[in-house]
Amino acid sequence: MKLAIASDKSGFPLKEAIRAYLDGRGITYDDLGTQDMEAPMPFFTGAPKVAPLVADKTYDRAILICGTGMGMSIVANKHKGVYAAACESVYAAKMCRAINDANILCMGGWIIGPEMGVQMVKAFLETEFLQDLEEWRQNFLTGAAQKVHEIENNIYS
Repeated sequence: MKLAIASDKSGFPLKEAIRAYLDGRGITYDDLGTQDMEAPMPFFTGAPKVAPLVADKTYDRAILICGTGMGMSIVANKHKGVYAAACESVYAAKMCRAINDANILCMGGWIIGPEMGVQMVKAFLETEFLQDLEEWRQNFLTGAAQKVHEIENNIYS
């Protein structure tokens, strides 16, 4: 899996904790966000740097972190083919993949502590679309995903 990660100044400490987790597990990634607190990259610069690279499949998934996760999510979702979910729990991070096939996890550095953030990333990376769902729900969500793609195509055509 090709993974990108980025944060702004507010998400930097959480990003560093997540990087340590990824490094410790041998998970490769590219850090495209703020590299130090002296030269922070704002959320409206970091998200549009990463989102097109997820949309064009340069990266399979990404993790974006700002103060609340909402700014990164809003900006990332402006790109066709990007499904960014602002999550505040491990359950939400898992279900954004299983139910919504989200390809970008957005988190808030002001809201989520390092331990919770690491568990959220683990859930996000280990869960596939439709994983562990009942057959009827899988069938429904497959149809729902097609409808979402139709809506998206109508907007961007």
